[in-house]
Parts: sequence; structure tokens; C-alpha cells
Amino acid sequence: MLRPVKIFITPIILVLVCCVNVECARVRHYKWEVKYEFKSPDCYKKLAITINGRTPGPSIIAQQGDTIVVELTNSLLTENVAIHWHGIRQIGTPWSDGTEGVTQCPILPGDTFVYKFVVDRAGTYLYHAHYGMQREAGLYGSIRVSLPDGEKEPYGYDYDRSIILTDWYHKSTNEQATGLSSLPFVWVGEPQSILIQGRGKFNCNTPGIQSGLCNATNPECNPYSLTVIPGKTYRLRIGSLTALSALSFQIEAHNMLVVEADGHNVEPFEVKNLFIYSGETYSVLIRADQDPSRNYWASAQVVSRNNTTPDGLAILNYYPNHPRRNPPSTPPVGPRWNDVSPRLSQSLATRARSGYIHPPPQTSDRVIVMLNTQNRINGYVRWSVNNVSFSLPHTPYLIAFKEKLLHAFDKTPPPDGYDPSHDIYTVAKNVNATTSNAAYRLEFNSTVDVILQNSNTMNPNNSETHPWHLHGHDFWVMGYGLGKFNVSSDPKNYNYVNPIMKNTVAVHPYGWTALRFRADNPGTWAFHCHIESHFYMGMGVVFEEGVERLGKLPKSIMGCGQTKG
Repeated sequence: MLRPVKIFITPIILVLVCCVNVECARVRHYKWEVKYEFKSPDCYKKLAITINGRTPGPSIIAQQGDTIVVELTNSLLTENVAIHWHGIRQIGTPWSDGTEGVTQCPILPGDTFVYKFVVDRAGTYLYHAHYGMQREAGLYGSIRVSLPDGEKEPYGYDYDRSIILTDWYHKSTNEQATGLSSLPFVWVGEPQSILIQGRGKFNCNTPGIQSGLCNATNPECNPYSLTVIPGKTYRLRIGSLTALSALSFQIEAHNMLVVEADGHNVEPFEVKNLFIYSGETYSVLIRADQDPSRNYWASAQVVSRNNTTPDGLAILNYYPNHPRRNPPSTPPVGPRWNDVSPRLSQSLATRARSGYIHPPPQTSDRVIVMLNTQNRINGYVRWSVNNVSFSLPHTPYLIAFKEKLLHAFDKTPPPDGYDPSHDIYTVAKNVNATTSNAAYRLEFNSTVDVILQNSNTMNPNNSETHPWHLHGHDFWVMGYGLGKFNVSSDPKNYNYVNPIMKNTVAVHPYGWTALRFRADNPGTWAFHCHIESHFYMGMGVVFEEGVERLGKLPKSIMGCGQTKG
């Protein structure tokens, strides 16, 4: 039975409710303006990219099955923009994935673009810029999707909160990108601050700081304060959108129970500190069961890099203490930055919860081994996959494949593997690589294995952590290992019992990570390292699958490259 349509209007959201029988679906409408504003999230004033004047941007809070409509106006004046809805699979709407050069042309200054998509699965997700290196300029936010009415998670809590962790640079993204593309090469360096929910604290007494740029008393950089009621249990949805840093997050005197990762229920396990990599989301449960007469520190510390970045700090505020009252203790000391063992242990402990397991296919149709390397091309420093450094074409892949503009990018397929004699523990004898914008073409509905193989960089005795994110899909994490992947023996140890499904996964230093996914979502999908500078320097690929099954593409995604006119 079709019930009447009800319309609710708020300053931000237009909600349409149409109920068929007892099932309801809502359309949530957001009107956003993206522009530069001066902000001081860590007390140092610089230009940041904001949404409606805010960074982080407005949270999207929806229910499974809702349709999200975002009317985005680009007021950056001199820069294009695009926004990716990180973790949303975009089933049937690949043109709304928000990946410039892959699924759409960029949104030009002054133009308005409408993203429309369904949030088809409950969980914790993110959104962020996907043009150049704009994400690290402040253009990001959280997406929280709840279960349909009448359904409950397999764990209980009293309150639900979202926290985004980021790192923060004082140089502009344009200056950083120019340095990465220059001869001689200029590395971005370590970030100046770690932000917890958009707030951090830079030392304004640092030598060389221009007068008037840093104000330690600016209320914008007061520590983020999360107020809790004693005796209550809180679900903290923690997401990382760092540009460079892997992080360890912990709350003084409180253990955390991990229950969700990237929208999938986890067999619960307890941690003192949560390792989290750029692009990942976790839900943890904490109980406010400590001395209620005081507040407690929460901290985010850089790991996996020998860094100079101070820890990010926030306050766990026990009501009714004042939220700005500093805890009487010193912040907790985190793990050693170069201790890989506990990070690998957490990866291995993250498995699907009993009763919520999606069994993986027992075999795959194709295996692609991706060697992660740092290289040079004509003297320029690049990152590569199998010695091929990725570059985006001027014509987005989605349009090129659908409209058969196949001359818009390289036709030679990227390699499915690398030279097996390559020594992952030393600097390569020949660090030269090539560049390409070719795409992997996957047979629709086939099962694909990707083996991410880490190796030494161009610096001796150095291998970095790389978080890889797949657009348009979740994948099964089949296994992790240290050393060189053995294509004959290592698959015998894959986890077929309860592998977690994720959209972002880390490959640890000198290690490998194996994932499996079904190529069952028609479109073109980016798969890349989520470290901003690494993807900018070529550490990524594109998968094409079943584009011929799509209907007519919207004209709004066109207007660049060979789609002009």
C-alpha cells in the first residue's frame, strides 16, 4: 500500500519520505558551497578549503537505503574540485563516485554539480576531495549510515559519536604539489600537526614563525572535547583521512572494543591503542567507567615514520567537569614508531564477526601482483606499480569506455606482475620506470585476486606503509605476510573461514597483503595508495568492468578532454 508523501524541511536537509508497505526510504538533500577561508585549526592561520564555512565539513547522517543528493557549488575561484564518497559503492551510479579523471570531469570554478547516490549499507564512511591534493587542505567529512528501523547491531551502546583524524601542513597544497613535480625534487616533509576532529595545537613559539600568524589563545584550536556521562557506553566511529601519517589512537585509562571496520561487523577484540591508516574507519566501544571527578586525554600519534610531528590531543570530558579542563596527568605514551609487530597483529585480528560472515569465492579467475616501488622517470621522483607510474588522462575513463573513445588513453594493458628476481629488501639496481594511463580491463562478474607487495624505497633500509583503497567495491582480506609473497605456497594459508571485508587495507613494510573481490559493479574504479602525495606521484591503477551494461551517462560529468562539445 502506497502511503502519502511527507516533506520535512530544515535549513540543510530536504527529506522526502515515501513508504511502501512498512519500508521507508528518504531523500536527504544537502546544499554545499566549497570555498577557501582563513582557518586556524592548530592555532596557525592559513587558507583552508571549507564546506559552508566549515572544516571538517557537515556530517551526512542517513539510514540504509536513503538517497543522498548533494548540490555542490565550486566557489574556489581558481581551482577545480570533485568529492569522493569514500566507502559508498555507487551501485548503478558510477558517475557519482566523485573521482576526477576516472568517473567525471572536474567541477569548474563557479559551476554547480549534483551528486546523487544511495547509501546501500549501514556503517561508517567518509567523504573528501578527489582532485589534486585538495583533501589535505580541509575538504573532508564523515558519513554515518544507520540500520533500517527495527534492526540492531550485535552490540549495545548508549551514544554514537564520529571522530576524524587528519594531519595538517602549513604549506599550501599547490606549493607541495609543485615541489613533488620539480627538479630537484622537494618532499612535503612531516606534517606540522595532528588534528582530532579538526583541532590541534602547534607550538606558536617555534622559531621562524611570522608574527601574527600563530595565536595559541585562538578558540579555533582549543582541543576537541568529547563529553561522556559516567556509566554510559559510547560507540566512537573513528576515521582517518591523513595525507601521510599512519596513526595510533588511544584514550587514557580506557580500553577500546573494536566492533566494526569499513562498514562490516568485526569479531570483537579489545585494544589499548587502535592503529589506523588513511582511508580506514573503525567503530570502537568505550565505557565511561573511570574516576568521574576528572577528564582524560585522548591522543593520536604518528607511527611507521621517524617523524617530528607532535601527538594530536583531545579531551574525554566526564560530565559535569568543564569540557576545557585539562586532565591532571600527562598524555599516554604510544607504541614505538617502528614496531611493525603490533600493527600486523591488529591486521590479523580483524576478522568478520560470527553470524555476519560473507564467504569469499573459493577460487579466483585472475591474479594481479602489484609491486609497490619508488622510482625515477627522466629524473623526476615517482611512485609506481610494477615499475609503471600512473597518470590520469584528460578524458575520464568512464566516458571514454562507454563512448568508445579508446584512443584517449594508452591501449597497452598494465602488467599483471613483476620480475620475480626483484629483491624487495634492497634499493633496485635500476630505479627507472615508465609512465602510463592504461587501465586494467576485468571480465564482468569475475573474481580477482590482488597481491600488494611492498619493497624497499630508493633509500637504503626503508620500506613504507601503504594504505590501498578500492573504489566501487568491498574486498575480502585473504591474508597478510612479511617478506616476499610466494604465489605457490602463501595462498594455501588464506583465510577462507572469516575474512573481513574492507575498502581500505594496509600493506606493511617489507610485507604483502592479499585481497579478493568480484568485478560485479559496472563502471571504472580507482585503486590507489591513500597517501595523498603517493597517489599524486603515480601510485595507483584503474579497473574497468562491465561499462557496456550502463545506460546513458549524464551530461553533467562531461566537458573535458575529448568530451568537450
